[in-house]
Amino acid sequence: MPRTLPAACRDLVELQSGVISRSQAIGIGMPEDLIEGRLRFGTWRQLQRGVYATFTGEPTRAALLWAAVLRAGPGAVLSHQSAAELDHLTSRPSPRIHVTVPRERRVRGAKGVIIHRSDRIAGARHPVLLPPRTRIEETVIDLTQTARTFDDAFHWLCQACGSRLTTPEHLRSALSQRSRVRHRDGLAVALADIEEGVRSLLEHRYVHRVERAHRLPSAKRQVTSVAGKSRRYLDNLYEEFGVAAELDGRAAHPAQERWRDIHRDNASAGLGIITLRYSWADVTEHACEVAAEIATVLQRPGWLGRPRPCGPQCRIRGSLP
Repeated sequence: MPRTLPAACRDLVELQSGVISRSQAIGIGMPEDLIEGRLRFGTWRQLQRGVYATFTGEPTRAALLWAAVLRAGPGAVLSHQSAAELDHLTSRPSPRIHVTVPRERRVRGAKGVIIHRSDRIAGARHPVLLPPRTRIEETVIDLTQTARTFDDAFHWLCQACGSRLTTPEHLRSALSQRSRVRHRDGLAVALADIEEGVRSLLEHRYVHRVERAHRLPSAKRQVTSVAGKSRRYLDNLYEEFGVAAELDGRAAHPAQERWRDIHRDNASAGLGIITLRYSWADVTEHACEVAAEIATVLQRPGWLGRPRPCGPQCRIRGSLP
């Protein structure tokens, strides 16, 4: 940074990935004619109206994020997919940058920016992280509200908890602080499932469409199983009956991974655990048949119950006495 700039300006530019707003520069003592001169000679250039890159060359992603939030004004924070990007909740940057501003604010002319408005932005903002962004729990709930389907919303909950960025308890607290929430009841149930060990949409569908819909016993989720020096996690373990239901959502199953699964199943057999393995299609398209099969296997070691039809068209109805 050229020495002609005030020290405070140099420090701020470094903090903000080479970006500064006009109001910031003037506020810390930079003369307006100096700003105009740098713009005129091309050493600075405009990224957003009233927001400048103090370097030449292509702006970095961090510089673009800073420019968007500075254009939105005091109190603005990066949110939704853009906050998720910063917190490594997603690896794919959104084509447009998401910024949330106080509800009374109107922001126009922000290029490539989607503006959201909120009346609880002060509590939603992370207290220390820069660029300014929403707390991870707020980000996740925001994403569930803009998700196209409940399945997409559930994905965000699983992604956040599975990556250990937050917990169901913290997400539940964030959820409770909002007066209007789409899918509120479904999200509450999903958080309870995740708390019990559900880690994917496929597991969620297994719990609701296979197990609970047909009144099978409740399995333990993500149970650690140790055979010799090998450690694995069983998706669903009916411990009392020595039966595990493993779920595989992969469309393709390379030979090496298939052998690994067989080896793990054989190790479980050595511990007295029968392993049943189901795919995405099994759980989503043939849930009734899967439930009937699991029920039959559970009955052999002593389950005294019987599966119940999930509805009038349930395919296990005809097999019941």
